[in-house]
Amino acid sequence: MGKFIFSKFVYSVIVLWGVITSIFFLFNVLPGDPATIMLGQRANKEQVEAIHKDLGLDLPIFTQYFLYLNDLSPLSIHNSVNKNSHWYFDKEKYLGFTLIPFGEKILVLKIPYLRRSYITKRPVSDIILETLPETTVLAFSSIIVSSILGILLGILAAIKLNTWYDKISLVLSVLGMAAPSFFVGLIIAWLFGYVLRDYTGLSPTGSLYELDVWEGEKIQIKNLILPAITLGVRPLAIIVQLMRSSLLDVMSQDYIRTARAKGLSFYTIVFKHALKNALNPVVTAISGWFAGLMAGAVFVEYIFNWKGIGYEVYEALTKNDLPVVMGATLVFATIFVLTNMIVDIIYGFLDPRVRIK
Repeated sequence: MGKFIFSKFVYSVIVLWGVITSIFFLFNVLPGDPATIMLGQRANKEQVEAIHKDLGLDLPIFTQYFLYLNDLSPLSIHNSVNKNSHWYFDKEKYLGFTLIPFGEKILVLKIPYLRRSYITKRPVSDIILETLPETTVLAFSSIIVSSILGILLGILAAIKLNTWYDKISLVLSVLGMAAPSFFVGLIIAWLFGYVLRDYTGLSPTGSLYELDVWEGEKIQIKNLILPAITLGVRPLAIIVQLMRSSLLDVMSQDYIRTARAKGLSFYTIVFKHALKNALNPVVTAISGWFAGLMAGAVFVEYIFNWKGIGYEVYEALTKNDLPVVMGATLVFATIFVLTNMIVDIIYGFLDPRVRIK
């Protein structure tokens, strides 16, 4: 089991390294000069060169790449003497401590450094820590609602095979998978936030925390309803289809036919024998979708003015604030990779055949 866990860990590290490499080179070929973004159009040559030197943009591209890897790595090597070096361990910039000194170099254990925003000059990690909880609440609420409804509706579709309900559920599932989230968000915001607002009491915009003049910051759970529904439409459609197909496949197995031959009732067979095995692929899909919803919340958060990390990424993209976009993308990728690694390890505990494969 230890070898299996280690192999999954190594695989996850390799995937993250590939993501980091892709992000770095992709964003470094995009047009736009960070110095111009930070200083404005009236920046002179000396100011631009000073910014380039401060950010390390005057260095060769592969040197910048290794500096970026060094900043992100929890274990990194730094210079402890030359304060003008980009490799210098600045304690105001890095949150960590020295493990092993060797000459002018030191081995450091630190929190990954995601650089600073070009626009606000704030550390990207601070921006992400402020906005990530709201996106997590939104994604978690969406996946919980879509999972419960999707499993129940999928079971009902399998039980009512080839009936009008089954056919309608298939059509609605296809529509749910095909409709873009930004389009669904606009329709839901318009219908429930404007047309039916007097009946629903829901607002088309709003975040989890709102500032009250008299009481300060307050939690507004009702603002969560519309964006959570919008974000959960696609996973709901997929879970319904997957649950239906998985349950129908299990119901055709030999041990189900044996249970029928023993005279067990239909619902006993479905809920006591078939459902447990049919849920395996559904659980896998749900775990993957949770990480996917974190990254897919960008347009939904912007439409509903939900102040999460997706909204922050949209604002950063419009201002060409690349460190924020790169940092958020890395956080999304890390969540996705860690989620899949944990699910694989859990499967390894539950099913020894997975470890052999």
